[in-house]
Amino acid sequence: MLPIDAAAHSSRWRRRHPVDKAVLGLGLTVLAISLPPWPGAALVLVTALAVLLGPAGVPGRRLWRAYRVPLGFCVTGALPLLVQVGGADGFLTVAQDGPVRAGELLLRTSAASLGVLLFAFTTPMSDLLPRLVRAGVPAPVVDVALVTYRMSFLLLDSVRRIREAQAARLGHTTRAATWRSLGGLGATAFVRAFDRAARLQSGLAGRGYDGTLRVLVPEARVSVAFTAASGALLAALAALTLVLEGPLS
Repeated sequence: MLPIDAAAHSSRWRRRHPVDKAVLGLGLTVLAISLPPWPGAALVLVTALAVLLGPAGVPGRRLWRAYRVPLGFCVTGALPLLVQVGGADGFLTVAQDGPVRAGELLLRTSAASLGVLLFAFTTPMSDLLPRLVRAGVPAPVVDVALVTYRMSFLLLDSVRRIREAQAARLGHTTRAATWRSLGGLGATAFVRAFDRAARLQSGLAGRGYDGTLRVLVPEARVSVAFTAASGALLAALAALTLVLEGPLS
C-alpha cells in the first residue's frame, strides 16, 4: 500500500463521505487556479496547509514526503519562464517579467497541489471508486480502475522483493552488476505481472464473474454542516482575495 493511501485509511476524516472532502479539497484547487496568484493562491496555500496539519491531522513529515514530488514538477515548470531564447540581446537572456510570471505560476501550482493532496490524504481509493458507479461512471470502467489499483500494489511488492533478493546476492556492487540487475528486475516483474493477471482472471471466472465487481462500501452520508462550512470557507477566501487584491497589487 502506498504511504499516501495508508495515511488516508487512518485519517480522521476517513468516515466522512467523499463528497464532503471533494467540496473542500477540490474547491481549494479551483480557487488556486481561478483567483489571482497574489494574494489569492497564497491564501489558498496557507489555508490548505492549516487544514491538512490541523483538522485533517496529516503528519507534517508524511505531507512533505508526498508534497515534494508535485512541488518538484511545479519548480521545473516555472524555471523556463525565467529565460528567453533568441532576440536582440543574445541567444539566451533573462526574460522580461520572467521572475514575476515564474513566481505566479509556482504559487498557483503549489497551492493547487495542496488542494488535491487534501482530498488524497483523507479519501482512500477503495472508498471513492465504488461510489463512482452511483455517480454515473460506467461500471466496467470502475472495475478496470479497481483491478489496476489492486494490481499496482502487488506489482510494487514484487519489485521490492526482487530488489531485496538481488541486493542479497551482491547484484548492486558494481555499475555493470547494477545494469544487469535492472534488466533482470524488469523482465521478472513483467512475467510476474502477466502471471498474476492470469491467476486473477481464473479466480474471477471461478467465482462467476459476470462483468461487475461487487465490493462492500462503508456507509457514510453527506454532511450538510461540513459541506456548508467548506462552502463558507471557500467564499471567504474569494472575498478576502478581492478585498486585498487592490492594496497589495
